This record gives sequence, structure tokens and C-alpha cells, in this order.
Amino acid sequence: MSTLQVATIKSASSAAPQFQNSSGTEKGLLVGAYVSFDGSAGGTNKPINDSFNVSSVEDNASAKFTVHFTNSFANANYTMAGTHNAMSDGVSIVAEDGSNTTNAGQYSLITTVYNGGANPSIVRALFIGDI
Repeated sequence: MSTLQVATIKSASSAAPQFQNSSGTEKGLLVGAYVSFDGSAGGTNKPINDSFNVSSVEDNASAKFTVHFTNSFANANYTMAGTHNAMSDGVSIVAEDGSNTTNAGQYSLITTVYNGGANPSIVRALFIGDI
């Protein structure tokens, strides 16, 4: 086994670098974006605790937020996974809010707690797909 130590990995094209096995089969993607933000803070723009490729988080309504990407995904077919800290009866969900505003440049999500919405103080989401 070899170890590669470099400061920067750069694609030879405008596409993201690929992780491949020795047969040339793609074996994984990098996270295209992630964010940790305070959903309970006042104001339209939520404070971002940490992020990559996220320019802002907008408060749309109770428990509904839009994450705006610095660099858009290649299309709207990327995947999101998330969590938050406002749990009730052990059920905490972060999901697409169904408003049809999710696209390559932004993702609209809703945070829910067992039968209701929540504005939790910690919301975390990651996004995987082609950028």
C-alpha cells in the first residue's frame, strides 16, 4: 500500500476529481457542501457555525430553511442528509420541505420533531453530488 501526501489535488478537467479502484471503477465522491447553523436565532439569515460551499441560510417560516450554495451543483439530483438537536420522543427529521424551490443552487429543508415543526439551535446537513 502507498501513501499519497500532497497539499492540493486538482482535476485535469472542470469535473470533480474521481476516486477509482485499479479497474477504473468510480468508488466515491467528495461532499459537495455541508453546513451547521443555528435555526433558533432571530433574523432572516441564520448564523452559520461551520460550512463548506454554503453562502447563506435563509429562514423561510417556522422550521423551514433554504441553504444557498456558493458553487451550484451540476443539477438538482444531489443527495442531502441532516440532523438537528430538538428531539422529542427520539424522533428528529431533516428533509426536503416540498416547496419546489430546491435546485442546483439551493436546497429547501424542514426540521421536524415528532408531529410538529421545530427551530432547533443546531441544524447540520451535508450534500453529495456532482458540482
